[in-house]
Amino acid sequence: MIRIIVDLVKFSVVFALMIFSYLANAQKLENSLLWKISGNGIEKPSYLYGTMHAVCETNIDDDVLKAFDETLQLYLEIDMDDPNLQATMMRKVMMKDGVTVSSLITTDEAKKLDTFLKENTGFSLQMIDSFKPFMISSMYLPKLLDCPMKAVDMELMKIAKEQNEEIYGLETIEDQMNVFDKIPYKIQVEELLKASNDNLVSDKDEMAKMLAVYKSENIEGILTLSKEFESKMFTEYENDLIVQRNNNWIPIIEKVTKSKPTFFAVGAAHLAGQEGVIKLLRKQGYTVEAVK
Repeated sequence: MIRIIVDLVKFSVVFALMIFSYLANAQKLENSLLWKISGNGIEKPSYLYGTMHAVCETNIDDDVLKAFDETLQLYLEIDMDDPNLQATMMRKVMMKDGVTVSSLITTDEAKKLDTFLKENTGFSLQMIDSFKPFMISSMYLPKLLDCPMKAVDMELMKIAKEQNEEIYGLETIEDQMNVFDKIPYKIQVEELLKASNDNLVSDKDEMAKMLAVYKSENIEGILTLSKEFESKMFTEYENDLIVQRNNNWIPIIEKVTKSKPTFFAVGAAHLAGQEGVIKLLRKQGYTVEAVK
């Protein structure tokens, strides 16, 4: 009988710990773009920061600057300071096997898209017909803002250079471009046509919502909003665009943090969720806490 009671107590303790662990993992993350990484063999803390590639205001405040002072290098998604970056992108910008945008759409769609591109990028469809559609979509990104465009990544690079810090990438530009290659050209073209058909009305509305959530530093909201947008590229390929990349970054972050205090900056949508960078690091035993 005593043995049974002891076993029941052990089971209860283990079960309680499992429940506690589950609740802790399922708990909603705090509203913060800046997170401190410590514990699990790290001598000095590193920091994790959520970015957006196109904003009106960068949200870089005194806490971020203090974190920079406490770290010795900057890691972005890719090394945007790489002198070979532009040449590499140009090699990867074209669709394979001679496919063109106009070959994937009707003549009427091509005419409408041509007018749209001339107005919003300055290029005709003929000039960029062989470009991957998602690359063309990135060309009118500044048009989605009602302000001069700023890039958080570029601001962080500027700070790093002022402090004579090295800049690195969690993945290569080839890695990033290969992710988008997994998305069929037809789906990429659908997103391009959607923007063309309503002359960016939907895209501007989505961007305004995203900027408001980003300004509030609600990283859970950013991920939720990304899933709510009517984009097949995200909803059908979230595992490739977000989840798998997050998991690929964790071993690199672990190795880097144990060698040198580092400031990591990735897209804010990568931070949140059960497979987000924050909870993946916590699963590995690190303390990751919001910096208010």
